[in-house]
Amino acid sequence: MSEMITADLVDLDLSAETKEAAARALAERMVTLGRVTDLEGFLADVAAREAQMPTGLDGGIGIPHCRSVHVTEPTLGFGRSAAGIDFGAPDGPADLIFLIAAPAGADDAHLTILSSLARQLMNAEFTSALRAVDDAAAAAALIRGDESPAAAASTAPEGTESADGSKNSVAVSGAASADTATGTTTDTTDTTDTTADAGASGERPFRIVAVTSCPTGIAHTYMAAESLENAGREAGVEVVVETQGSAGFTRLDPAVIAAADGVIFAHDVPVRDKDRFAGKPTVDVGVKAGINKPAELITEVRGKAARGEVSAGSAPGTPVERSGDSTEGYGTKLRKWLMSGVSYMVPFVAAGGLLIALGFAIGGYKINKAPSVMDHFLWTQADSWGALFFQIGVVSFGFLVPVLAGYIAYGMADRPGLVPGFVGGAISLTINAGFLGGLAAGLIAGGVVIGIQKVKIPASLRGIMPVVVIPLISAAIVGFLMFVVIGKPIASAQKGMTDWLNGLTGTNAVLLGALLGLMMCFDLGGPVNKVAYTFATAGIAVASPSDSAMKIMAAVMAAGMVPPLAMALATTVRGRLFTQTERENGKAAWVLGASFISEGAIPFAAADPLRVIPSAMVGGAVTGSLSMAFGATLRAPHGGIFVVPLIGNPFLYLIAIAAGVCVTTALVVVLKGMRKQAPEGTGAGVADTAIAAKVDSKEPVAA
Repeated sequence: MSEMITADLVDLDLSAETKEAAARALAERMVTLGRVTDLEGFLADVAAREAQMPTGLDGGIGIPHCRSVHVTEPTLGFGRSAAGIDFGAPDGPADLIFLIAAPAGADDAHLTILSSLARQLMNAEFTSALRAVDDAAAAAALIRGDESPAAAASTAPEGTESADGSKNSVAVSGAASADTATGTTTDTTDTTDTTADAGASGERPFRIVAVTSCPTGIAHTYMAAESLENAGREAGVEVVVETQGSAGFTRLDPAVIAAADGVIFAHDVPVRDKDRFAGKPTVDVGVKAGINKPAELITEVRGKAARGEVSAGSAPGTPVERSGDSTEGYGTKLRKWLMSGVSYMVPFVAAGGLLIALGFAIGGYKINKAPSVMDHFLWTQADSWGALFFQIGVVSFGFLVPVLAGYIAYGMADRPGLVPGFVGGAISLTINAGFLGGLAAGLIAGGVVIGIQKVKIPASLRGIMPVVVIPLISAAIVGFLMFVVIGKPIASAQKGMTDWLNGLTGTNAVLLGALLGLMMCFDLGGPVNKVAYTFATAGIAVASPSDSAMKIMAAVMAAGMVPPLAMALATTVRGRLFTQTERENGKAAWVLGASFISEGAIPFAAADPLRVIPSAMVGGAVTGSLSMAFGATLRAPHGGIFVVPLIGNPFLYLIAIAAGVCVTTALVVVLKGMRKQAPEGTGAGVADTAIAAKVDSKEPVAA
């Protein structure tokens, strides 16, 4: 482990009571040694990583870690807590805490060393020795690999027990997990032994290939690999793991994949080249499941193989597209499926809507009556260019509902869901079932494909299932249901909702604007925010949207701009109420708010949700209701202040936004002023940017 860890970075009597305090205590040691340049900035990066997924592991281990621009060289801090600290592990508090600090540009050699530590943490002898050692220098030597677990344990009093109840006498495993982590993590020695034993009995062992990956690619990736390999040895199963971590990865030999009887994906980021594993029984879970319940995953994939259940592979995806851990509730899965469809739909809305708006801006509001540019286009005529942009935008909008339905089905059933999903979405447009029909078609298509995949089929037919049988049967079923059974009722409901919106005037319209404003500011880019945004964009996703639909779009965008702009203003007028980190975030919030990116307020909401979120909701409601009352309209689905020339009643529209910003700012200042302020530089600001990473990984259009 080179000199990534020294005795000065070890605290065998860590007194912290929370994970934030533990990270701070270890990080302060790094600052003292000059390995971290900005304590608060580094801790914010640690908190942001923790917000993605808790770093507690079964067996009493907490491993907070991150990449950060505030780290000068790869560094490890180690603390041992007698009382235990909650890092979110299923089995309770952690007594062994490792803080891994990696520079933003850490090289592969350093990352390989860090990944070796991650694998060692799955070694019971190693963790037992760490619980037994009573000298900081010896603990650092053990972690570096300069001293064996047996030698370190011998320094403890004879017969003492570790926190997990094991005696201090330990022996180094023949499969010491400090082996290299260059990408392929096969333990060839143990696998060979298992194979030899199986061969002696005349029976080939069950073979599994696995892929592990996590957002940071430093710790959980390699822990899951080690855990799966250990469980495979215990079960007499060959397990070969491809670790797709920050140190790079080496693809599994195609012959190894071809010979495998099953596949396990334990990942929180997309599996690269996933189609290599198509046609095999597959278990797809989050990376922590690979660490905490490897034996169950092996049993599950063996069961699927026995039943003949195989996957069809998939195109590259995002975490929101996977159904996730099998323990997730139906409501959580449904939200992910719907968000999968929305995330793919939004770019079509943005491109089509802005092109149509640009067409109106150039050619006037009669441009929708222009003849096809294929028949009439003059390079020097503005109206021709306006017609061109308008007609391209209309074509783009034509994909909106099919893409929504197709990718809802994709989120449920992977690539086999695309064909019936797109077909169902297109039928929804044909029968005028619109947005509601697209939602129904996507869910039905995904459900039909999942049902077909559960049918046990002969091995000879498995090869044609994903490309012929599943698309044929699922498209026919979804088409029948949409045309004959549910299409007409949904179309009637869609028409009724549209007529109701078109009839909204006066007080009813103002109340709707307030409701949409509340939704836009409730979770700042989350599911509730997206429901309001999708509702608005669906209304303008036609060549000639109604006046009510354009008013709704205007109210939604105006309200969504309020939270970040208000936080920016509050940090400017009353900076002493905010930490230094929040004041820095406030500078960026000006631009984010002006661009209609509500997530710009997330760092403030994360640090102080009880004051920030209600204040933002009140301001959003004020803006939404005023926008509706002023009759402001908007043809573009996004753009913030940059599409003001395309807004009807732009001056009053800006007044509505300013009013909401002032209301939210005033409430935040008053509420924060009522509390006792923490001194500058204390832990009050540590979590300010805890979920700032959400902005980096959000859908193409933030609303």
